[in-house]
Amino acid sequence: MQKILDAILADELDAIGSLDVPESYRGVTVHADEVKMFEGLATKDKDPRKSLHVDEVATPELGPGEALVAVMASAINYNTVWTSIFEPLSTFAFLKKYGGRHDQPFHVVGSDLAGVVLRTGPGVNAWKPGDRVVAHCLDVQLEHHDGHGDTMLDPEQRIWGFETNYGGLAEIALVKANQLMPMPAHLTWEEAASPGLVNSTAYRQLVSANGANMKQGDTVLIWGASGGLGSYATQFALNGGATPVCVVSSPEKAEICRRMGAELIIDRSAEGYRFWKDEHEQDPREWKRLGAKIRELTGGDDPDIVFEHPGRETFGASVFVARKGGTIVTCASTSGYMHQYDNRYLWMNLKRIIGSHFANYREAWEANRLVAKGKIHPTLSKVYSMEETGQAAHDVHRNAHQGKVGVLTLAPEEGLGVRDHELRAAHLAGINRFRGV
Repeated sequence: MQKILDAILADELDAIGSLDVPESYRGVTVHADEVKMFEGLATKDKDPRKSLHVDEVATPELGPGEALVAVMASAINYNTVWTSIFEPLSTFAFLKKYGGRHDQPFHVVGSDLAGVVLRTGPGVNAWKPGDRVVAHCLDVQLEHHDGHGDTMLDPEQRIWGFETNYGGLAEIALVKANQLMPMPAHLTWEEAASPGLVNSTAYRQLVSANGANMKQGDTVLIWGASGGLGSYATQFALNGGATPVCVVSSPEKAEICRRMGAELIIDRSAEGYRFWKDEHEQDPREWKRLGAKIRELTGGDDPDIVFEHPGRETFGASVFVARKGGTIVTCASTSGYMHQYDNRYLWMNLKRIIGSHFANYREAWEANRLVAKGKIHPTLSKVYSMEETGQAAHDVHRNAHQGKVGVLTLAPEEGLGVRDHELRAAHLAGINRFRGV
């Protein structure tokens, strides 16, 4: 592994194909014999620092259409948190269903990476050893006809590093070749690793015709606008001629949105919104109060699109405040997945609810191309070592972070990997917008 790392650091990538792939590598894992370790605890009390381990893992066999990648950096996503606390179910059920190499008593986690291709399997023509790449997290076989219109509809579609083994929080990762995309040349390893999952998810959810199909002039209500998903949705709205209304929970998060160029901001903590009277009943008066605040900021406009991901806590409000004929597009339920809303405000006002899950290869490629062109910037706020992955996941679990949290895997330090220094210099303020927040 050291020879591989030395070649990457020396930018001698043509030599990568002649170097031996090690028989094992270090990866961040959860263990099948620990899936009950948090039984009886509330979700908030389940601690990823206790369940995430750094283990030596045997390098998996490379199959047709696949690639092994030397991972320089990765990132934390909510699916890493879910895996680490074994909610809503253990991911070992996914691995058992997938079978073969993936069905192991350990699960190497992680759904983002930036690195260098080590080896490609039979049938791979678009990539070769030495290519600098990032990966999106859609693992799909494309053996079913439903996947050929939109790969996200393939019944065998899986999220790599969550529903498959050998993910990106490791020194080596196993991916499908059609997960790979060119690494943006003006970014460091850790910056390039951070957008993948959330950037692609936000692109499909908000921009793509498979999602809300945002257009110029739209008003877009964005929950958690400074967070991992919301920070990209805010950028896409601004970049695409829409007007974001950014919902945040502190003055510090509001300032981040202003740095991105947003002007219409709601600090929900300062406003004191309480959408639920108790565990069972929501408060429509609070929905109306939110709607009035939005119209105050926009000059009378209701949201054309509501960018939803908190779920249970906010969904009733989201359905209410969307304009007549508007769209509520949801990709997650971080506050609970049993949503409740008043259907009268949906059907009588001709609104639509759209479910959106990750992105297909084309959508992920387009989202990555915008990053590579400096149109959309990483939202990396903090970087951890691989040994500190448990703490990184713990921070995300407690929402004690902004944007994305990165993890160095093979990279010995931050700041490495940049090739296009001129493009970087032109966008340095945007790239560093979230750092240290």
